[in-house]
Amino acid sequence: MTVLRSAAAAGPLAGDLTVPGDKSISHRALMLGSLAIGETVIEGLLEGEDVLRTAVAMRQLGAEVAHRADGTWQVRGVGVGALVEPAQVLDMGNAGTGARLLMGVVAAHPITAFFTGDASLVRRPMARVMNPLRQMGARFMARAGDRLPLGLEGAATPLPISYRLPVASAQVKSAILLAGLNTAGRTTVIEPEPTRDHTELMLRHFGATVTVEDGADGRVVSLTGQPELVGRPVLVPGDPSSAAFPIVAALLVEGSDVLVRNVGLNPLRTGLLTTLQEMGAAITVENGRIQAGEPVGDLRVRGTGPLKGVTVPAERAPSMIDEYPVLACLAALARGRTIMHGLGELRVKESDRLTAVAEGLASCGVSVTVDGDTLIVEGDGLAPAGGGHIATRLDHRIAMAFLVLGLATRAPVTIDDDEAIGTSFPGFVGLLNGIGAHIAPIVEGAGGHGTEGAMTA
Repeated sequence: MTVLRSAAAAGPLAGDLTVPGDKSISHRALMLGSLAIGETVIEGLLEGEDVLRTAVAMRQLGAEVAHRADGTWQVRGVGVGALVEPAQVLDMGNAGTGARLLMGVVAAHPITAFFTGDASLVRRPMARVMNPLRQMGARFMARAGDRLPLGLEGAATPLPISYRLPVASAQVKSAILLAGLNTAGRTTVIEPEPTRDHTELMLRHFGATVTVEDGADGRVVSLTGQPELVGRPVLVPGDPSSAAFPIVAALLVEGSDVLVRNVGLNPLRTGLLTTLQEMGAAITVENGRIQAGEPVGDLRVRGTGPLKGVTVPAERAPSMIDEYPVLACLAALARGRTIMHGLGELRVKESDRLTAVAEGLASCGVSVTVDGDTLIVEGDGLAPAGGGHIATRLDHRIAMAFLVLGLATRAPVTIDDDEAIGTSFPGFVGLLNGIGAHIAPIVEGAGGHGTEGAMTA
């Protein structure tokens, strides 16, 4: 159900919390568990709508996927190459990652499947995934050429390819590698910039042979096809993209002291932490450890006052692409100019996030400029006016970013729809309010004008 929300200035935030499991790892664990022989038990799976859509899709393709009473998930796979043709359309909801990766899985099976999604997903382009999968032998019939809903006819004898990504994309890389699982020979992806490597790490965890080499032309990732994957336990760390919201909230509200536990610290996902440290943020890693091949730690965050503006280079974008909306909100309270280069990918996310962020910040009294694929935010170290009513555009990260901004503006910030938040961060409002945030539903008055209700989760 759609609920309007308002976020108002809060006192210092304090306490510790654990964010939901990593969405990227959760999708991959369900897919690879379904392609493995035997049982895979997943602990910490993100139970947001996006991942639950993938769980349903894997059942439709023949795997057994069950949520157990102890909170873990059990997957009994069918083996590489043994997926069955689904009897119904695979409805991926808002899950862009789930849709693109699953297209790679299906593309190398001799089956036909139909994909659709919600109002946001059907607007997102799929050509970057479809083009290499066509080279491997898959056939597509799609609305407007590259939009969902689409039909995918998998290849009976898929061909291995060596494919250079035109633009760094972990989703495209992963789709190709997942198609390569049921492809004889060696499938290779060449990345212009390193992107998140959860697929490579998890493929190895399940028994596949994956090599990674850095060369003059980029990072070369190769998979030996037709391995026998074996079910393995998977412990999903907290999602660093979700952790970004309480981290930035603590930095925005001076005097805050927050511990965010069990955060995934894969070096290809920590661009935001690097940027925050350059801005002068007080963040320390405690209890660093390795879980299922992924580095994990607890993050202590202290709000020590305004940070300084910085320039974020384009080559850092793949390691923090989902965190730019909330970083831009933090930059609004920094001292000086923050310049973020290389944000073209933001235009093809759940919404045109580059435009959504710029318009939202401007509505809150922040000086902001978009110059091509560069976002420039001017801050003076003071709280912006706020008061903006943000069109979230069915985008969970836009909704959460501006609710976080509202904790530090002079007037409350409202969003028009909080429903999308559940796709990646179920319980977001309650978790933030639990450490001292003021995020409340908006109650409609008799005259039809919104008024703030009690500050509840």
